[in-house]
Amino acid sequence: MNLNVREMRFAWSEDLARSLPVQIFAVMYTPIGLAQLPPPHCTPLVLMASFERCPWNEDEMSFDGRILSGIGVMLAVVEAGSFVHAARALGLTQSGVSRAVRLFERTGRALRLTDDGRRFHDHVRRHIAGIEEAVNVASEATTVVHGKLRINVEPFFSYSVLAPHIKSFLDQYPGVHVELVARDSLGDLIADGFDVAVRFGEPPDLTIIGRRLLALRILTVASPGYIERNGRPRTPRDMENHQVIHFVDPVTGKPFAWEFRQGKLIEPVNVCGRLTVTDVSTMLNACISGNGIAQVLDLGVSGFLQSGQLVEILEDWSEERFPLYAYYPSRNLPPARVRAFLDFVLALVS
Repeated sequence: MNLNVREMRFAWSEDLARSLPVQIFAVMYTPIGLAQLPPPHCTPLVLMASFERCPWNEDEMSFDGRILSGIGVMLAVVEAGSFVHAARALGLTQSGVSRAVRLFERTGRALRLTDDGRRFHDHVRRHIAGIEEAVNVASEATTVVHGKLRINVEPFFSYSVLAPHIKSFLDQYPGVHVELVARDSLGDLIADGFDVAVRFGEPPDLTIIGRRLLALRILTVASPGYIERNGRPRTPRDMENHQVIHFVDPVTGKPFAWEFRQGKLIEPVNVCGRLTVTDVSTMLNACISGNGIAQVLDLGVSGFLQSGQLVEILEDWSEERFPLYAYYPSRNLPPARVRAFLDFVLALVS
């Protein structure tokens, strides 16, 4: 086992050890006699330690982490082969790691484990190795781009932006496995097991942890056929005489209100329409088919405008912006795979 005992210095110092109400098996400052064993309700771990109080609260069952520190000292002695070398590695005095140690015994100048000590060491070594591996995995998560990435994303954004380009992200980071979950609502990121969410609109809850990525322009569009039949609006007020395609806000469950912006001017408009949709792709196809005028984000519609399937109208009143946010399940530093993905998203949309 590759236990770096030097990294364990943070756990022990002479002053700290003296101040603890605990006599650890490898840092026992007061020899333990049989009469001093822990009370029956506090079972000793192979005579690992003698505590002035039980290392865990019987009601809360909260384990005392000082036990692990003592185990680390014991492993250091085993690997170093002597109290002197273990003390030097841990920054302790020799007496600090040798007094009344019950899991070791001396034979002349040699140091060896007792039978109880050997059994204890064999069991503990496997668990410490697992803890060390878990710590390494957790620390690598902040620097190494790897692992599963579960993303909550708007259906239209997933279809029009991510799907055509996600291969380049996967090629760049072969250690990442991506699960794109397209859904209409944010939901509970923690309960649903998401690493990150990418969604349009302002945060639905002030307590949610979010980062504004950018703001997208809102365009007003119609098909050439609709304009030919119904004429082209010249001012926002002209919209009151046209049919629009309503789009439902997934947060409120009601259609978005229509407004137009030009500099500091904001022009709200009462619009009419007999078609209401909840999906952007449906709205675009309905608009292309001439069902009415629609307001869409400038993201993902450039192809329709370039091909002539859609025509932008009221161009001078298109300064309204709609934000794109990334949401996290925790305030902690996001894993490297999440940060890499958001950099990828920004490169796509900017």
